[in-house]
Amino acid sequence: MKTHAALLLGTVLVTSSMLSACGDTAPEQGQPAAAQVEDNKPFPIKMVVNQVGEIPPADNELEKQIEAYTKTELDIQRLPSSTYDEKVNVMVAADELPTIIKLNYTAPVIGQIQAGLFWELGPYLKEYKNLAAQNQVFYDNLTVEGKLYGIPLYRDLGRAVVHYRKDWFDAAGLSTPKSLDDWYNISKTLTLGDPDKNGKNDTYGLLLDKKYNQGAASTFTRIAVSQGAPNMWKVENGEFTPDFMTEPYFQTMQMFKRMYDEKLINQDFAAVDGTEISKIYESGRGGILLSGGNAQSLQDKLIKVVPTAVVDVAPLEGPNGRRLPGEPGNAGFWAIPKATVKTEAELKRVMTFIDQLMDPTTATLLVKGVEGKHWADKGEFTEVLDRDADAKEVKPYRDTFPHRGEKYNIAKPAKQPDLFRKNSKIGGENEQFIVPNPAHNLLSSTYAERGKELEQIITDAQTKFIMGKIDEAGWKAEMEKWKKAGGETMMKEYKEAYAKSKK
Repeated sequence: MKTHAALLLGTVLVTSSMLSACGDTAPEQGQPAAAQVEDNKPFPIKMVVNQVGEIPPADNELEKQIEAYTKTELDIQRLPSSTYDEKVNVMVAADELPTIIKLNYTAPVIGQIQAGLFWELGPYLKEYKNLAAQNQVFYDNLTVEGKLYGIPLYRDLGRAVVHYRKDWFDAAGLSTPKSLDDWYNISKTLTLGDPDKNGKNDTYGLLLDKKYNQGAASTFTRIAVSQGAPNMWKVENGEFTPDFMTEPYFQTMQMFKRMYDEKLINQDFAAVDGTEISKIYESGRGGILLSGGNAQSLQDKLIKVVPTAVVDVAPLEGPNGRRLPGEPGNAGFWAIPKATVKTEAELKRVMTFIDQLMDPTTATLLVKGVEGKHWADKGEFTEVLDRDADAKEVKPYRDTFPHRGEKYNIAKPAKQPDLFRKNSKIGGENEQFIVPNPAHNLLSSTYAERGKELEQIITDAQTKFIMGKIDEAGWKAEMEKWKKAGGETMMKEYKEAYAKSKK
């Protein structure tokens, strides 16, 4: 099954060999964390992050204000995103690491963590008010063998929001779906009922693309979890069961098969790309979209084609209320190398800097930019003054520094359309209703070696079942095939890793 812990155990050996080539001595060009820990001099922090858009001018006003507030002297190196992970691996091999480095939760990075390159940060979180105030799931999703080695670049943990054509729903007397029968009936009405009144059978209630069943953010997984299925894996009394072996999952699959048989979903779903499906929605031919995106953007595109179209949003619900799959909740994380930050005192000073970034003053700088230049106070709201300057001068920091957007320590929200605000509000509230994937960061050598192959067995079988190419007996045979190909071993490995993580 798909988890973000693709953790190739062999990468530990790769990393170890890289490190052995460097020797045990401190790097000649390594950036010292700081000589000043307790005095009032600016604390020097060298950082490596991915490049977002254009590289901001050196000593720009936003960065100066961050430095003044945090009493630091920042030296930020921005590497191209397209080659970022590769360049980071080279830096590790050369033992030339900064004070803070942005990493992605990948197999090589897990190997580097296991090789002891970075400070464990979990025991220190409680000492920092802003870091400690965030949902523990953000941190749990980044742990390696139960320990935390980085501060996430926070993103919403649950992004699923129901976007729907309110004008169509109102005209047909429909409500947003909660049960599988609701999903079926809505699709039937909006596919066969000519909701756009053009006399053609050219609309769908729900559209799928070829990735409809891949990962926590997929349409199938979101609907199945809303109906009571686990998020990828179920753990009960320490035993791990994949989602596709549970009854709510199978019932959801049966509903999709019924919809396919009756041509209530697009018949080319197994081969069509997501961009093509987006075009169909934007052309006014789709009724309901499960998305983490911006409903206002969909509305703006729709009214260019259908001026009377009205988009609205609602939370994803099931028979027992709101329930949706949890997502990683990060766009990578900041790690602190031991080779550069050598003492606990230095570590705590770096942690203080990171925590200060989430204070109201600095959070506002990261989210909105400099007042009077990038934004202005308009009473109830703030307003962007220069969108081009925001993109060039604020976004590079906003996308690579830790903050919670307008969800934490931002005094006034930015002026936005009501639909945008409603969409954002649901996304923020979703955090209370997420179902985590318990295997997300557990180690499994079988998954590392054959995880993709095992996933393919199930996703292919699921598509065949929905399209009527195999029956229930055929589906059960594919599950047995999955077990024998390594799935059963993977279940045992997750059980062992889970038990170890609880010690």
